[in-house]
Amino acid sequence: MKDESQHEMLRRLDSVQAELTKDYIKYWNEYSSFDSWQFWVILAMLIFPLILLFFKMDRERAFILGFFGYNVHIWFTYIDMFGAKLGYWSYPYQVMPLFSVNFGLDVSFIPVVYMFLYQWVLKHNKNFYLYFLGLCGILGFVFKPLLVALDLFELNKGATYFHLFLGYITIMIISKLITNLFFYFKRHLATEKL
Repeated sequence: MKDESQHEMLRRLDSVQAELTKDYIKYWNEYSSFDSWQFWVILAMLIFPLILLFFKMDRERAFILGFFGYNVHIWFTYIDMFGAKLGYWSYPYQVMPLFSVNFGLDVSFIPVVYMFLYQWVLKHNKNFYLYFLGLCGILGFVFKPLLVALDLFELNKGATYFHLFLGYITIMIISKLITNLFFYFKRHLATEKL
């Protein structure tokens, strides 16, 4: 059973969260909505990669690519949310005001970029880790600085591009390990009877 101080603290946190959400919606309406060019850039980062994926994804490898891409999406969103909630970075412009992360990057752009590289690595039998380290470097040291220059991303509290690079590597490793684990289960455990 919860004591009164716990109830009081929870009610206070809920109230603060509701006010913060109202402030984010107000901010979005004033600075980040349909009348800003940044809104349209972020919307393009959401829509165009998904359209490209629909037409260019290797249909024979759709399951493994989709599973890997979904893993990237989940882990990138978690890491992005963690950094944004703790104030290590922020996104001054959003497609939707209720997210502290960049919806276009988390849902579409980054997962699709990872999926296309994974597709290429599989098709050409290349070293996954070597090519993905290169991609992580490009994302961390070229792409994110470009977003900063366009005022679409801000680093705070001492966060650096190297920290972002490490985040991209973490996403790569976790997504690959989970994908490999499930394909191991499919190959080795599917034929066993429970």
